[in-house]
Amino acid sequence: MAKPATILVKMVSTADTGFFYVTKKNPRNSTEKFQFRKYDPVVRKHVIFKEEKIK
Repeated sequence: MAKPATILVKMVSTADTGFFYVTKKNPRNSTEKFQFRKYDPVVRKHVIFKEEKIK
């Protein structure tokens, strides 16, 4: 059986709150790391979220 095309990645807040989102990524199409500006409810602001591996 073939491996799935998408993997789960953890998007961690750069505000050092420990808050994170989990999203899917197709590493064949997007080889660079994700970086999004999303809402962090701990600091109640939009901040940059960077991709990390799920452990």
